[in-house]
Amino acid sequence: MSSKTIIPELVELDVGHTDKSEVIRELAARVVAQGRATDAAALFEDAWAREQKDETGLPGGIAIPHAKSAAVTVPSLAFARLTPGVDFGASDGPADLVFLIAAPADAAETHLAVLSKLARSLMLDEFTAGLRAAKTPEDVVALVDQAIGEAEAGAVAPEAVATPAVQTRPDVEDALLIDGRPARIVAVTSCATGIAHTFMAADALTAAGKTSGVDLVVEPQGSSGYQALPQSVIDAADAVIFANDVDVREEARFAGKPVVRSGVKRGIEQPAALVAEAVAAAKNPAGARVQAGAGSATGTAASPSQNVSWGRNIQRILLTGVSYMIPFVAGGGLLVAISFLPFLGGYGIALAHGDAGVNNAVYTLQHFAIWNLPPEGLGYYLGAIAFEIGSVSLGFLVPALAGYIAFAIADRPGIAPGFVAGAIAVFMNAGFLGGLVGGLLAGFAAWLIGRPTVPRWLRGLMPVVIIPLGASIIASGLMLLILGAPIAWLMTQLNGFLNGLSGGGAIVLGIILGLMMCFDLGGPVNKVAYAFAVAGLAQQTDASFQVMAAVMIAGMVPPLGMALASTVLYRRGFTEVERENGAAAWLLGASFISEGAIPFAAADPLRVIPANLVGGAVAGGLAMAFAVESRAPHGGVFVFFAIDPLWGFALALAAGTVTTALIVTALKRFTAAGRKADAMSAEAAESPIPETVAA
Repeated sequence: MSSKTIIPELVELDVGHTDKSEVIRELAARVVAQGRATDAAALFEDAWAREQKDETGLPGGIAIPHAKSAAVTVPSLAFARLTPGVDFGASDGPADLVFLIAAPADAAETHLAVLSKLARSLMLDEFTAGLRAAKTPEDVVALVDQAIGEAEAGAVAPEAVATPAVQTRPDVEDALLIDGRPARIVAVTSCATGIAHTFMAADALTAAGKTSGVDLVVEPQGSSGYQALPQSVIDAADAVIFANDVDVREEARFAGKPVVRSGVKRGIEQPAALVAEAVAAAKNPAGARVQAGAGSATGTAASPSQNVSWGRNIQRILLTGVSYMIPFVAGGGLLVAISFLPFLGGYGIALAHGDAGVNNAVYTLQHFAIWNLPPEGLGYYLGAIAFEIGSVSLGFLVPALAGYIAFAIADRPGIAPGFVAGAIAVFMNAGFLGGLVGGLLAGFAAWLIGRPTVPRWLRGLMPVVIIPLGASIIASGLMLLILGAPIAWLMTQLNGFLNGLSGGGAIVLGIILGLMMCFDLGGPVNKVAYAFAVAGLAQQTDASFQVMAAVMIAGMVPPLGMALASTVLYRRGFTEVERENGAAAWLLGASFISEGAIPFAAADPLRVIPANLVGGAVAGGLAMAFAVESRAPHGGVFVFFAIDPLWGFALALAAGTVTTALIVTALKRFTAAGRKADAMSAEAAESPIPETVAA
């Protein structure tokens, strides 16, 4: 097998496809057919996930779907010239030149550099014109080899690719002058994969700077690493452009500079506009600036000034807090659940000990030692240890939530005031709602304090002393004096409402939680329901345990339902790869990993998602009807010892799983689209092309 990045067998010319998913599937199949990847469906899913995050269409009829995938074994380029073009989301219309960039998940820097050269070549009119004029796949390969530096010695492409001379304007517009000289701009570009858009934006901005006469230097932060701009160049710059889809690495280097933020695609499509905006920002003393103390070696949280809607920003902030909080809850909750095992402490370990006012675990640890065991024996003593460690870990739930919400807003300077505000929320009995509010207050206070430009001698004190001190006083002071008591009252009412739910009210709550868990399979809606459940565990009430059980059971239904349908009930309605995914989904579902159903939902959302929703609603409703309780926040069937009654758990889970499997089977078998998919699947079984592509 050739080690070259592109070969003629990876090229198709003047073909017709109905939509971009079909194009990506076909190109992924070609990569697999040449033995350069192991799984066409997995490669498609990785590229499609990138496409869903940000469409890869570019002006000029170009599209570059791309992914780093564990399925890829040889870095590859697959190319399609489409007739007619297909919409990939570009502002100027469909794309007729499509490259699928397939990189291994652990691609070496040299491989990534080769793939990045292609992205940069696509910015050249001569290169794209050559692709459109190519008569054979071999012509395309020769052009691409020339562009990425893999051409054999003496080989000449059909139309040599040369870098066009950039026309530098003899005069710089007055609007682009600062103090009578051309503006000095630095820029950073980065995208999610760091292969294509990162370098295309860097080249587009560089070209725009030369054309306009502005002194512009770009730092592309790609997957293969990056070479940091000299600090002297940054210090001399009038403004900075951040064209990024991911966090800027070591953003603190640019502290105090006027800044313009955008997505990386705007750096490709509107580089001249970004340059003009950066010059305008440099002339505006009240404009946005890079905050002091921002960033780290691994990245930085986006500030509220980023070019993102407030709704999306708040969603990102809250989900960041939840994602960092969950390990505290998961580890602590499982330890508490383990302590309840019959051969350890049992549920009695959490009960009050006589008149001491403390639980049995604390009493045991206070009055006995490993060399002086309690009457109940070693197992009981170990259960007390597990219970106490877990309880202390759970105690970090609210402070961690608040601390990392503040971190998502103000980066590291927000962590300390966020944790303090969360601890104050616990002190005020304001619960997780108090943590949410305290974290937001601390984060925005830290962000605002860090915004003003300060003298260089003061910058070092800002993130470690001044910002944490000021933000802690503001956020925690507001919680203590004004907000804590009303939030605590609201939490008391909420807990009373949950504890008072019975019959129909509890079932409705279970149905709602089930729908949320199955809607986006690990996405924002799913995480909101899960965060609501795990936050309630800190209350250690029957109602909170029932909510946790409903959420866990409903979250297990989608992968188990897809597994049942694809491996048992209706195998011929699924592709071979989907049946393999179904086999894996049995374990994923049993472990409460909802993401095990994502491959099925991505391939057939109109049938899979409704089936998941109905099954999740059934499971959640039955879990509440049977008053199933889970004292563990995760684990699925493997934490059976923390679930009661076990028969209710099994019955609700089985009902939801069977419901999902039957509905998706019916939809695939009896709808017109489902029958068409069956026919295509059958055709694929007789075709040398992998059936996932035909499907």
